[in-house]
Amino acid sequence: MTFFKNLVRDEQGATAIEYGLIAALIAVAAITAMQSLGTELSSTFNNVKTELTTANSANA
Repeated sequence: MTFFKNLVRDEQGATAIEYGLIAALIAVAAITAMQSLGTELSSTFNNVKTELTTANSANA
């Protein structure tokens, strides 16, 4: 019976779950931010490529 009382009072499992949920939330936020940043970077590099191509054509 004491085993079950100790098991009910033990909060280490709940703490581990809370830390896991916080880590998952941070991971989702980071992935979302990185996807947005990746899209912006892709657009920027495409603009640079277009400008360089145009500049190269004008000098040729």
